Amino acid sequence: MKLHDLHPTEGSRNRHKRVGRGDGSNWGGTAGRGHKGHKSRTGRSIRHHFEGGQTPYFRRLPKRGFKSFDHVEYLVINLSVIDKAFSANEEVDAETLIKKGIVCKSTLPLKVLGNGEITKSLKVKAAKFSEAAKSKIEAAGGVCETV
Repeated sequence: MKLHDLHPTEGSRNRHKRVGRGDGSNWGGTAGRGHKGHKSRTGRSIRHHFEGGQTPYFRRLPKRGFKSFDHVEYLVINLSVIDKAFSANEEVDAETLIKKGIVCKSTLPLKVLGNGEITKSLKVKAAKFSEAAKSKIEAAGGVCETV
């Protein structure tokens, strides 16, 4: 096979329809757009979710509450879970939690909460700690490191 032998499969390429080229072509006059109206105009575009002038769905729904734009969401974990999964003097961070299958892979920063007790000395690396969690880890002889 050579370059001059290459050609598209029979019937795979169609000529585009040439509209607006006289009445004899059957696509003259209005060129298949009909008479008047929004869709007959050039440069027309209907914006996303346009409902023909009816009040759009997102405006009919009631608005409730407030969403802060700078709110940070955390991947939270309790001390009781850490205590069960890790042995003494181990390092706890997001990667080790993922490897042990405690949390799913996530781009969220890790936050440790103080629910439960901790009995071992652990080095815990996280983006944030609750006051209760920090005091319980340090009381058990562990280290809290903010990443």
